[in-house]
Amino acid sequence: MSSRFSALILASLGMACMPPTVVTTTPGTGPAITYSAGLNGAAIDPALPGRLDSIITAAIAGGVAPGAAVAVGRNGRIAYMRGYGRLDWHDSTSPPVDSATLYDMASLTKVIATTTAAMAMEEANLLDIELPVSSYLPELNAPDKAGITVRHLLIHRGGLEAFAALFKTFRGREQYLQQINERPSKYAPGAQMIYSDWDLILLQLILEKLSGRTLDTLVNERIFQPLGMSNTRYRPPAEWKNRIAPTEVDSTRGGLVWGIVHDENAWAIGGVAGHAGLFSTARDLSVFAQMMLNGGEYNGARILRPATIARWTSRQGKETSRALGWDTPSKNSSAGRYFSPRSFGHTGFTGTSIWIDPEKNLFVILLTNRVNPTRENAKHVPLRRAVADAVQEAALGAPLIDWEARQ
Repeated sequence: MSSRFSALILASLGMACMPPTVVTTTPGTGPAITYSAGLNGAAIDPALPGRLDSIITAAIAGGVAPGAAVAVGRNGRIAYMRGYGRLDWHDSTSPPVDSATLYDMASLTKVIATTTAAMAMEEANLLDIELPVSSYLPELNAPDKAGITVRHLLIHRGGLEAFAALFKTFRGREQYLQQINERPSKYAPGAQMIYSDWDLILLQLILEKLSGRTLDTLVNERIFQPLGMSNTRYRPPAEWKNRIAPTEVDSTRGGLVWGIVHDENAWAIGGVAGHAGLFSTARDLSVFAQMMLNGGEYNGARILRPATIARWTSRQGKETSRALGWDTPSKNSSAGRYFSPRSFGHTGFTGTSIWIDPEKNLFVILLTNRVNPTRENAKHVPLRRAVADAVQEAALGAPLIDWEARQ
């Protein structure tokens, strides 16, 4: 099966992979395109830049994070893209944030990398999400795990526990798989939704087994290279450090976590994990979001089919907001009040978020390092909603519906 997927990868790499042309930036200055041209073409209220400037500047002053990057796109255009603040609170020489600043994606890894790779593997007839996980990973042989399907992993209904600090004792993929197998499930598969990182670690192991590649190599070949997302990767090189926003001060890992994954379990696995570990920029994520709005294609590179995107980003039942890998808007979520029910997105623990609205052909990306210097800071939660609402309110020529009030 890996040979078939290799052929798929080679075919993808043969596609045109022109770099994005609408998001060229000069460090520290925001987008090279003028706001008026971008806003007019994207049908965005020209008051949006001032509104976002006010919201984000006030948030930084209020201690949400030392800096932030935002990107807004509509109708195939970048309407607004800018960095605010600096990489770190306590270093006066810390560079300013811009659209090329790398942030630790945290759980955005789940959708940008792992879920997208799974979608591509399903299209190649290599992955059947209705099959038990054990059919791909026979090591998952505990009786209480027998009924877990790949679909259960994608909608977080496998019954696995939400979290355990395995990083204190265990290292590497094999030890993590063994521990996931041995630790008792919390519920029977399908009985209840528990958002668990273990789900995406298991999916990672499935994808790596099917492709014969580690996840970082797989997603780079199949997704990031074809899209020209040259600043999106696991384990960024040391020479990129001055462009990376540091995260938490962690005494067990030598102080400020900077340039390595913040999530301890992803770190213990080796920095490449299905649930966390990816680094990216507002610029690169704009390309990814536009690819999704385009039905899986960007600048001649076909990553996914439109039907696959539509099915995987649809809510999987009335009792949950979860789509396949993705999330959808729900009461009090980071999507705010106005993202349509057909929208999809995700958040990351470090302070990252992405929301995409196919009905308005619109996306908003907000990247922060709110865990700098401590994860106890939760001020990013209202910021996400304020940014999402401001963007939706600025979308011209479309009704503004308070979907949250209807839930």
